[in-house]
Amino acid sequence: MSRSHPPLVALLGLVGTLAACEPAPACDGYCGTAVIVTIGDVGTLYPPVIGTNQEWEVADQIFLRLADMGLNLNTVGDQGFVPKLASSWTFEDSVTIAFRIDSAARWQDGQPVTAEDVAFTFAVYRDPATNSSAGHLLDRIVSVTARDKQTAVFRFTHPYVEQFFDATHHMRILPKHILDTIPPLQRAGHEFARHPIGSGPYRLVRWVSQEAIELAADSNFFLGRPGLARLIWRTFPDGTGMVAPLETGEADITGAIIGPPNVDRARQIPHIRVIEYPSPYYGYMGFNFRNPADRTRPHPLFHDRALRRALTMAIDRVAITRAVWGEYAVPAKGPMGPMLRTFAYHLPQIPYDSAAARAELARLGWRDHDGDGVLDRDGQALRFDVIAPASSGSRIRSAVLIQGQLQPLGVAVNVVELAPAVFGQRAQDGDFDAIMMTWGTDPTPSTIVELWTTDGIAASNWDAYSNPEFDRYVEQARNARDSTDERTAWEAAYRIFLDDAPAILLSSPLMNAAVHTRFENVTIRPDLWATTLWTWRIRPGAMIDRDRLVRRDP
Repeated sequence: MSRSHPPLVALLGLVGTLAACEPAPACDGYCGTAVIVTIGDVGTLYPPVIGTNQEWEVADQIFLRLADMGLNLNTVGDQGFVPKLASSWTFEDSVTIAFRIDSAARWQDGQPVTAEDVAFTFAVYRDPATNSSAGHLLDRIVSVTARDKQTAVFRFTHPYVEQFFDATHHMRILPKHILDTIPPLQRAGHEFARHPIGSGPYRLVRWVSQEAIELAADSNFFLGRPGLARLIWRTFPDGTGMVAPLETGEADITGAIIGPPNVDRARQIPHIRVIEYPSPYYGYMGFNFRNPADRTRPHPLFHDRALRRALTMAIDRVAITRAVWGEYAVPAKGPMGPMLRTFAYHLPQIPYDSAAARAELARLGWRDHDGDGVLDRDGQALRFDVIAPASSGSRIRSAVLIQGQLQPLGVAVNVVELAPAVFGQRAQDGDFDAIMMTWGTDPTPSTIVELWTTDGIAASNWDAYSNPEFDRYVEQARNARDSTDERTAWEAAYRIFLDDAPAILLSSPLMNAAVHTRFENVTIRPDLWATTLWTWRIRPGAMIDRDRLVRRDP
C-alpha cells in the first residue's frame, strides 16, 4: 500500500467520475458506502492502548473479542452474549471458563485464529510494558492458557458475577504470529498500529491523517458478509459541527450527538433519522481533596465534608439540567450514566434547599465578617476557582450557573476556561480547586474503581477522593457471587458516595445517533454505538450516488 495518497475528497470526486463512465453494479444487499462524521483525529488502532471512542469505532470493525455483549448490556453471567471468535464456551467449574475458538476464524492475512492468540493477548494486556488502561481490569484472571489449538482456558482468582464479562469485554484478540516478534516496548509505536491486521469484518485500506480513515468489507468474513462495502470516517474542519455534514449530504451518520441545538437541527433534516439511546455519561463539579499547591496536604476548603454537603445543598441541579440541556438530559443520580443497570436503583440525594444551605454555612462558622459580600472563617474567604475546558459549552454554562446560584449565599466562584490540552494536564496534575468533568463509563458499574476509589488516585481519580468504607463496599460488589449480594453492595457504596458529596452531580445527557434513512437493520449498542455497524444494510431501492462508487484498491 502506498504511504502517500491524495485527499479523500479528491479521491471521491475521481471515483464519482469513474462511476459515471461505468455501469453501476446491482446491489444484492451487500453494498454501499457509509460516511461517518468524526471529530478529532485517530491516533492509533492498536487495541491495548486505544483511549478514545473515535479510535474504538474504527478498531472494533477490525478486531474481535471472544464474545460480545447483547444490546441490553448485561454483564452478569453470560446471558445475552453473542459468539464472536469463540463459537462456544463451557463453565468447567466456578473459576474456570473454556472457550472454543471458531475453526473458521481467520486473520486478514489468511492465518487461522487460535487459542495461542488468546493466551498471547492476555499476556500483552497484563504486561506492564504495554501500559494498557485495561490491564488492571484483568487482575482477577489468574491465567489464560491454550489447552489445544482451539481451546483457550481462563482461570480466575475466585468466582464472581462478572467473570464472563471480564474474560471477553476488555480484550480485542491480537495476532501472535505478527506481534510476538516485536519487542513489547515497541508495539504501540510499530507500523501495526497504523496498518493493523485483525480478524474482523473490515480491513483498513486508507488512512489519511486529519482527513479520513476508510475500511473495506471482507466478503469472506467467517461470521457472514458485512452489509456495507465501505466505511469511511471523515474528519471535518473545526467549527463545522457534527450535524452540518448530514444536511449537505457529505456524511451519512453521526453516532453521538447531545443536547440542543444539535439534536433539534438533526431532527429537521428530511433524510435523517434520529435514534435516542441510553447514555454512558454523567457530568459533575468535582471537589479537589488535596491542596493543589502541595498535594501532600488536604485542600483548605474541600477536605471538610460538611462544607461539601452544604454547597451541594445550595445547587438546584434540576434547574441547571433544564437550562443547559432542555429535554435532552436528566439529573445525574450517582457516579454512573443512565446506560448502567445501577442507574435504576433508588438512591437518596442531598436535597436542594438554599435556605438550609445558608443556615448550615453559618453553623459551620462561615460569615461575612469584613462586609465584602464573601463568607469567611478564620481569615480564609469562601472563594475558589473551577476549571472547565473552553471547548465544552455545556460545562462552561453549568459552571456559570453554579457560580450564580452560590453568589447570593456569599460563596465566590471564579470560572476559569482553559484550552483542552491545558485543562487535561491540570486535571491529571490535580492543579485545581474544583473541576467541571464529564465521564463516560464502561457498561459495568466496576468502572467506578478507576474514577473514585483510593486505588484510582493513581489512574483517573484526579479529585483524590478516598474513603476506606466506600472502597470496601465497591470490592464487595465486584466480588459478589450472585446478583442480590452485588446489588446490596453497590447500593451501600453509592449511598456512602452521595453522603460524602465528593462532587456536585449535575446532568446525564441523553445520547442520539443521526442516521441516513437509506440504512436498514440499524441497531445501536449504547456503550459503543458502532459495534453492530457491520450488520447495517442499504434499504432496497435507496442507493445514492455514493453507494455506486466503483474503485479498485491500489
